[in-house]
Amino acid sequence: MQIFSNLFNKNKDIPKKIISFDGGGVRVIAGIVFLKKLEIESGKKITDIFDMFVGTSAGAFNASCLAYDDISMVDLKKYWSKEYLDKIMETSFFWDQASLIQARPRYETKGRLKLLNEIFGEKTLGESKKPLVTLCYDIEKRNHVIHSSNLTPDVSFVDAVCASSAAPMYFPTYQISDGSWMIDGGVVTNNPTLIGFNHAKKLFNTDNIKVLSIGAGLNKKKISGVASSKWGGVGWLRNDIIGMMLDSEIHNDIAKDFFNNNYLRINSPIGKINKMLDDDSEENIEKIHLMGLDWWSEFGESALNFIEE
Repeated sequence: MQIFSNLFNKNKDIPKKIISFDGGGVRVIAGIVFLKKLEIESGKKITDIFDMFVGTSAGAFNASCLAYDDISMVDLKKYWSKEYLDKIMETSFFWDQASLIQARPRYETKGRLKLLNEIFGEKTLGESKKPLVTLCYDIEKRNHVIHSSNLTPDVSFVDAVCASSAAPMYFPTYQISDGSWMIDGGVVTNNPTLIGFNHAKKLFNTDNIKVLSIGAGLNKKKISGVASSKWGGVGWLRNDIIGMMLDSEIHNDIAKDFFNNNYLRINSPIGKINKMLDDDSEENIEKIHLMGLDWWSEFGESALNFIEE
């Protein structure tokens, strides 16, 4: 009996590991490049290293793919190829590139739905191989909504991902199967680390949790205070008000203070990468790829040490 007791206590001392994915459109590719290097250097698959997957917006797609199946980062990266991005970002007939005030969302939903149905079919979150948490926002109830593999097992993967990534102005508001109308979880928080921790604490019945948080780059271009004082709605939209909200690092600052050494954040300024979240030009994707390699140079050794028990 003492042997089993010691084994149980030993397992309790092993921290549960969460990986959390920010939203960020095509810029989330940088995180995939980084994690691909982590798989190569550690000799372990991301799906074997982590006990829970958490994501917002485009990050919800990455988290869902990893929790759903025993997929490698090489295979996940294929879904962010030009071929797939062209399917996802099917421009709306009503979208006018020349207009400053867009009357309709830029992209249709049907391209995303087709791809997600190819990947997930009719599978529900309850059929996930690993615990999963995604975040969206119910516009009618004016409240955040958390979809997870244990609390909302009957929600489909397709609904969870479409709801979490229905970014205002980019994609239409998305109606899930229960009739609720959802938009992108990034309007609540683009870094879902703390939501994931709160969920994991209850699920695993432990405070011994480590979080690897994968960002999507920060736009640090200076904005003129004098010029901004004269902006109305159009001016703020032209000068990346959405990006300012997504780039807020307040949740990162709280997480660093809260977790101390049990939290590792992978992120950096975007430099010359396009601030727009949907620029899938070859030039921009190459810059995003290089950012991911730069992350490995800066954070790779820390990440390898971090995942060791």
